[in-house]
Amino acid sequence: MAKLTHSDLITLLLAISTMLILSRILAEFGKRWKLPVVMGELLVGILLGPTILGTFAPEISTLLFPLKTNANVSIALDGIFSLSVIMLLFVAGMEVQLTTVLRQGRAAISTGLGSMILPFATGFGLAWYFPQWFDCEPGSQNHFLFALFMGTAMSISALPVIARILMDMNLFRTSIGMIIIASAMFNDLVGWLIFSFILSVGGMGGDKGDVGYTILYILAFGAFMLFIGRRIIDRVLPWIQTRLSWPGGVLSMCLGLCLLCAAFTESIHIHAILGSFIAGIAIGDSVHLREQAREIIHQFVTNFFAPLFFVSIGLKVNFIEHFDLFIVSVVLIVAFVGKVLGAGIGARLGGLSRRNAIAVGFGLNARGAMEIILGTLAFEAGLITQPVFVALVVMALITSIASGPLMRRFVDEVAVPNARA
Repeated sequence: MAKLTHSDLITLLLAISTMLILSRILAEFGKRWKLPVVMGELLVGILLGPTILGTFAPEISTLLFPLKTNANVSIALDGIFSLSVIMLLFVAGMEVQLTTVLRQGRAAISTGLGSMILPFATGFGLAWYFPQWFDCEPGSQNHFLFALFMGTAMSISALPVIARILMDMNLFRTSIGMIIIASAMFNDLVGWLIFSFILSVGGMGGDKGDVGYTILYILAFGAFMLFIGRRIIDRVLPWIQTRLSWPGGVLSMCLGLCLLCAAFTESIHIHAILGSFIAGIAIGDSVHLREQAREIIHQFVTNFFAPLFFVSIGLKVNFIEHFDLFIVSVVLIVAFVGKVLGAGIGARLGGLSRRNAIAVGFGLNARGAMEIILGTLAFEAGLITQPVFVALVVMALITSIASGPLMRRFVDEVAVPNARA
């Protein structure tokens, strides 16, 4: 039976420790300039991967990260990176509160729909009619799936980044802040459901006979967990938190349920991320989940699994060699225009002033970690090429950095507090 040798284990531990320590150091430096933490983690991957270290000191890069020369270490790291993205989607799901989405009324509904429909239409249309711009062959087997993916990539928002920006601007508990949060939750929920469908169909080679079953599985699992499972969890959580060891009991049960749901969706040929994301929504939406337990899970995942995943992105792609200015420019323009215009129109129809509607559009334009995760999974599934992947990462970083300053320029000085927040 194959297992890690003595030297393999040393290499694995060195790789993980290097990623964690360096990513934390660069993230702390980035905070001084109010840069997203994910930027520091990505930069570490770029420095340690083929872009920098692999070019100037390939022997050191291969020694630390033998992804192509040592099968045992490569498989172990791949397993850790897969677990990392599952945990990240679980935490992202915990940020989605269905009650918040439902109680925001007409403004949130119109903003959510506008911020989803127009970006999806522009991304899908561009990829469908001009696939050669993105290194995709017209009429190929993956043409339709690629167009679906680009539409989804243009639609999704980064809820954690948006929430942090609103907190920094003291807008989180205002009516405009809640509209943005509710719309971002809607974007994430619909976006990840569509993306799970894309990965499932792509994994089946686009077999049309199985598409109907895939849609049925996704809808059935989502409906069960969000309506029945959520109520069961809400009833069981008080018993878990009072009868089992605190906080170990609730942490074990929550993380165990996350992995169980991920394993279930993976077993029915739907990516494990959907299971963990839906599990996060079902658990995080419970009013009985103590804030301390929520914070422990969040801190553990974002400070251990998140750095490993985002550093791993830089280890896989040469960002200089595969940087295509044309593709990056197109992706950036489509991302800004589609999201800002779509969300702005929706917010305006929902009754917001013109300036606040534009501010909502810029607020929802932050893509952050969610866009990078989406792009990574699509790249690993063979849906997109390396230049498109690099363009999506660049777009995620630029939109996240620009969102706060641009939103601040347009939002009205007096925001109406949200009494229900």
